[in-house]
This record gives sequence, C-alpha cells and structure tokens, in this order.
Amino acid sequence: MSLIQIRKRSLVVETVYHEGGPVADKPLRLAAASAVVRNPYAGRYEPDLLPFMAELRDLGRLLAEELVQTLGKGQVEAYSKAAIVGVNGELEHGAVWHEAGGWAMREVLGQPKAMVPAAKAVAHTGYRLMVPLHYIHASYVRSHYNSFEVGIQDAPRPDEILFALVMADGGRIHSRLGGLTKDQVSANDGQR
Repeated sequence: MSLIQIRKRSLVVETVYHEGGPVADKPLRLAAASAVVRNPYAGRYEPDLLPFMAELRDLGRLLAEELVQTLGKGQVEAYSKAAIVGVNGELEHGAVWHEAGGWAMREVLGQPKAMVPAAKAVAHTGYRLMVPLHYIHASYVRSHYNSFEVGIQDAPRPDEILFALVMADGGRIHSRLGGLTKDQVSANDGQR
C-alpha cells in the first residue's frame, strides 16, 4: 500500500504587472502547486522516514510538471519548496520534501545548479507560509530574491501534510538594487 494518499491538490497563479511604477513589458507570473496528503506517521515516532521520502518523488514530479506546463517550458527562472505539517506530526515529516521536491524540480527543469530554498512549519489548519524564491542557476542573483504565500484554507488537518512547489518566470518587477544579474552568471556552480 502506498504511503502517499492525496486528499486534494491546488494550483495558484499570480500575475504581477507593476509594483507602483510603470507597467512591466513582461508581467511576472508566480505559481504554487500544492498537494495535501495523509501523514502516515501522525501521532507516533517513526525512525525510518526514507520510504516516505522516496515515494514523494512521484508527487514532486507531478507538481513540478504542472508548474512548468503552467508557466511555459523554458520560462522558469526562480523556484522554491515548502511543507506545512499538521499538529499531530513533526517537522521532520515535512523535511522529507527537501530531497523529494527539490530532486523533482531539478529533474523537470533540466538540472539547474542553485540550491532550492525552502520553508517548513508544524502548524494549525489554514496556516499560511511565506516561501523564499531565488534564481534557478545561481543563488546570488539579487533580482530574483522573492517570496510567495503558500497555504490552503482547510489544510493541513492535524493528520495531514501540505507539500508545495513554487516557481516564477522572472525576477521581481522593478528590481533595481544592483548585485549579480542573471546575465553575469558564469561559474555554473549554483552560486555565481
């Protein structure tokens, strides 16, 4: 029997035209794909979480492919991942998403080098989590530092986990604070 039992999924897309300045030539689109799953370890300590993490790779791939289809192949420039664990679980139940969600996004996006930022929490139903994003090929591209809110009104219930992936098709609208730009990335080490 599979450890992954999905109760519901969500796809949220936000389009930003301006931030008080002129309308951008190309609007910024950010999207979050989420799945609410039963927590197979809610209410008890499980010493071996690796089988759960391995099974989550398929869910990660499903969510990553949905985001790429939504934003357009080759258009994704920023990414992140998140987990909100219901109160009968523990933070480590959400940490399984680091490998499973990050691996899936890298695979679907063609193996970008930058680390995938993340946020996770153990929280009540309806909790909202701000998730950090950055450029997929180099972590220090300042224009792509951003955040996106993840959450679902009726999730996670105490025995559930909400897993989410977030992608964007560009940097912040009106970014003008200097620093490394995406055109200056040269080391291909995920940093600079």
